[in-house]
Amino acid sequence: MLMNRIEKAVVDSPARRALQRFYEVPALLRLAGGPLPSGSRAVEIGCGSGYGTRMILDRFGAARVDAVDLDPGMVARARRRLADRPGRVRLEVGDATDLRTVFGAEDGMYDAAFDFAIIHHIPDWRAAVAETARILKPGGVFVFEEVTAHALARPSYRILFDHPEHDRFTAGDFLAELPRHGLKVTGAFTRIRGDYLLGVAARQPTAR
Repeated sequence: MLMNRIEKAVVDSPARRALQRFYEVPALLRLAGGPLPSGSRAVEIGCGSGYGTRMILDRFGAARVDAVDLDPGMVARARRRLADRPGRVRLEVGDATDLRTVFGAEDGMYDAAFDFAIIHHIPDWRAAVAETARILKPGGVFVFEEVTAHALARPSYRILFDHPEHDRFTAGDFLAELPRHGLKVTGAFTRIRGDYLLGVAARQPTAR
């Protein structure tokens, strides 16, 4: 589900970028145990204007990032923001629940996957989690920050932003879904009374 005009302005604002850079990314790096191994290939679900993509490259140390967004306008912004990273970023318009179509993503193709508050915009959020698990290598990490049903029920969210009305998840719902797809939570916490969830999960080997 596309963001409305107000939310686009908020997520691409200096305040949001500062929060991500100085609080969220350091917290997620601690949960992940530090940067990714050298040469890691990552995928980003919902790249928006590309600021998170830059953080994946610069702070998490990914060698290459494939990033997808449903909004062509945001992908165009991301291309401008990341024009100084030729060969390290592939940006495409597409559906995060079907990365095979978008990137030709085979099973176990990526070392890491990133979700900077996008899955709550996807009506079939469970399909997005399943797709994320599918494309991760065993031992690969899923780094996520999410907005929960608790936050979406607040008047400010209801008035200003557009989100799917059905099957919203709490922090507990989201964390419980991950092991169903072979993702073991290695660290997670909530903030502002459960409004926001930050965490890391590792892809477990597939049983033979």
